[in-house]
Amino acid sequence: MSQPPQPPQQPPNEPPNTPPGPPAGPPAGPPSGGFGAPQDPPPGGFGQPTPPPADPFGKQPQQPPQQPDAPAGGYGTPPPAAPGNYPTPPAPQPNGYGYPQALQPGYGYPQGPAGQPGMPQQAYGYPTQPMQPQYGAPQQPGGGKKFSTQMQIIVAAAVAVVLIIGAGVIYAASGDDDGGKNEASSSGSTGGEAKGGEGGGLAGGDEKPPANTKSKVALQVPEPQVTDITTVMGSWITDKAYVKSGVAEIVAYDLDKGTKLWSVPLPGEVCSASRHMSKDYKTAIVFEETKATKENKYPSCNQVGVVDMATGKLLWSKGVTSATGGDQQVRFDEVTLSGSTVAAGGTSGGAAFKLETGAELWKPKVGSDGCYDRGYGGGEALAVVRKCGTSDSPQLTVQALNPTTGAPLSSFQMPAGVDYASIVSTKPLVVAADVGDTAGDGSGISDFFSIDAATGKLIVRIPADAEQYAARCGSTEVERCQNLAVGNNRLYLPTENHDGTSEYGDTNEIVAFDLTTGKLLGARADAGDRYSLVPLRMDGTSIIAYKEPPYDKGGQIVSIDGETFKQTLLMENPSDEAVREAERRFSNDHSELLYSDGHFFKSKRLVSKRSVVDADDKLYLVVGYRTD
Repeated sequence: MSQPPQPPQQPPNEPPNTPPGPPAGPPAGPPSGGFGAPQDPPPGGFGQPTPPPADPFGKQPQQPPQQPDAPAGGYGTPPPAAPGNYPTPPAPQPNGYGYPQALQPGYGYPQGPAGQPGMPQQAYGYPTQPMQPQYGAPQQPGGGKKFSTQMQIIVAAAVAVVLIIGAGVIYAASGDDDGGKNEASSSGSTGGEAKGGEGGGLAGGDEKPPANTKSKVALQVPEPQVTDITTVMGSWITDKAYVKSGVAEIVAYDLDKGTKLWSVPLPGEVCSASRHMSKDYKTAIVFEETKATKENKYPSCNQVGVVDMATGKLLWSKGVTSATGGDQQVRFDEVTLSGSTVAAGGTSGGAAFKLETGAELWKPKVGSDGCYDRGYGGGEALAVVRKCGTSDSPQLTVQALNPTTGAPLSSFQMPAGVDYASIVSTKPLVVAADVGDTAGDGSGISDFFSIDAATGKLIVRIPADAEQYAARCGSTEVERCQNLAVGNNRLYLPTENHDGTSEYGDTNEIVAFDLTTGKLLGARADAGDRYSLVPLRMDGTSIIAYKEPPYDKGGQIVSIDGETFKQTLLMENPSDEAVREAERRFSNDHSELLYSDGHFFKSKRLVSKRSVVDADDKLYLVVGYRTD
């Protein structure tokens, strides 16, 4: 559920990294970010612990064979045989999974100003062929209980598809009401910068499969010892280095050797970092004005700076005072980069600077009506989420901006019932929101909005049931979406994990929505038994994805053709126990995953004080892999 914005001088609102799977026992000490340790972070914010999603297939996991040496937790790990461990399959209910969804006010109905098209709820898998099993549905002989439950789902889903065909006609037509057109961009991405289409790689991208896809460990950075929850947000890959935020510093490591190349010390912690970087490897960060003390536990995040990652230099840093007057410097929650503009936003408004010099382009903008720039989305273009009204009745507007002046080029008013919105992509302009807090799983997403950036008109609204799709956005952050990608005028989403065809272990798929019609395309990419696909970014017209492995395998990186969904293996990590255990200790939802040119890195966003339970464990800030 969305939370109100944090006031200044508050700790970060994201919990420390936690591994997939439950802790082995009750807590034995203070909260810690270590593997398997329960967390007690400040309330709210992206990454807030949420209950596991209900199995959309309504099936009961089967008991796996005994694996005495298998570690606990993780995808594909055999569950323990404790009594009551397994959920009871729910009986089919009206408006439940596999049934036509009744339209509810505020979700699927037209929202906002008159003339903006609404969207009927989709059945899972629409518009795939009727009578086709749902994604990953096991095909097992024998007619047991699992097969019977599956057949009920298939029949119900087929009925739903037939009944929704009429609604689908309206659904497709709704994208044309405003006449909005969108030029597809093959470079829209999340989770890392996209590459151009001139490298001769797969599907017009830069990434090519190596002669040997087997990887080796390139880097393991131990987790630093800290006394409190500490932000270490930000990671980038240049032509020579992997660059990562540490405790009050930015550090670069050699891509192949893993040796430390340089370090940029900072006066305080990094609060936020742009996922984007310029062509010559400059990026923007927000950091605290000083280190925490007993008297000042949470220093203000009021310093904006630019790091040159080619030379290892902090080019400039500065704070700004409020446009309404006074000497107090403005606190910023987020920062992004678009072209030569650095834009930082927060509850005190937004400000922008020239990338090279730090010269102010505009001051924090807070209107007399209380409206302010909550945060910006960067990359190929610049967009803003502007918030007006009260905390009880907010009104959000998404605007495409002139990066130099900050002047709006177009405006789209979000529908009522949206407290926070996230910018998924700026070109094409795609926004995610939890309308009416209906997602219910902490993902921050119930719907996606494809917007014509030139006119501000809604092209199509795409419902994305949180029980079916596994993308995530920050509950309060404007540019913190992951596990999805945008390119080819399509939105690529992973499905939630569900039973596969093997005796135990989950799997999932990546599916695509057309950003002009909103239709779910029929093709998909299957993760395969006991693997789970996580989209990282676009590479030309292909998707770069991580295949999270089962407990006894190493992870994989694949390139997925954005049209045919054919997969090409780019990397496979070692399955040695120590190596795979280090890889599995990074929760995908709370980590930063980057892949480029045969190099893959997983790193943490937060670290915290260790408890007695994990005091002797080998915990890492970063693990990295490379192919020859």
